[in-house]
Amino acid sequence: MKNILVPVGSSKNAVNHLQYAIDFAKAFGAKLYVVQVYNVYTKAGTMIKVDHILERESKAFLESHVSKVDTKGVEVIVKTFKGALIDTLELVCKTLDIDLLLIEPKTNSTNQELYLGKTSGKIIKQTSIPALIVPEGLKFKTYANILMAVKSAILKKEESLGPLRSIMEQFKSQMTLLLVKTPYYNEGDFAVKDELAQLATKIVHSENATTFQGVLENYKEYSPDMLCVVRRKRGFFTKLWENNTILKKDFHSSTLPVLVLSELK
Repeated sequence: MKNILVPVGSSKNAVNHLQYAIDFAKAFGAKLYVVQVYNVYTKAGTMIKVDHILERESKAFLESHVSKVDTKGVEVIVKTFKGALIDTLELVCKTLDIDLLLIEPKTNSTNQELYLGKTSGKIIKQTSIPALIVPEGLKFKTYANILMAVKSAILKKEESLGPLRSIMEQFKSQMTLLLVKTPYYNEGDFAVKDELAQLATKIVHSENATTFQGVLENYKEYSPDMLCVVRRKRGFFTKLWENNTILKKDFHSSTLPVLVLSELK
């Protein structure tokens, strides 16, 4: 893992999140890109150019955040970009060869009932970029135990496992693979190929209405330091895909980072 990107919003947790990202990047010897994406909305008849003003203010905002953390020798690169959030992030990640996004559950929302706010929800649901959701206020620690939950172990894109494999190798992690049998189960879904089986210390089964419910039923038993799920339109966030926000009552953990991989198939 060589390049990590942190989109920065205006949350009260932004500085703590940035410190977590620095500590995470240091473990890998990775570069950390700290970015903010801004857009320009103009009124009809307006002649004032505001692009350069927003760019300057955005960069100053990011530099102020960086000045409040201990960079610990990590190469931190501050960048601002103009454009639509999702399209711009996808382009930036491709251009900079980003391996992982580190995002806050809520980047700019004051709604205490939300787990994922509108911005972070969009990033998780509308991009294919691997992401690590870091709970608010969490301090970095190594991941000894990882719980990976899937409803299908069919693997057609081995590279999708890249971020998980890198994390496990770096921290010598143990991984429990939870195969959740849902009403959408198809014959062969639990045929675990070598690439995934070799990562798993233990394989367990559960039968639930959704992958999400399977996690809720089982994760306390395995005391994971990280949850790993796969981004699918009918996957972990099944009943939550309709909106960009996710409520805490639907999913919330104040101590469990969630690694979201791109689709395995």
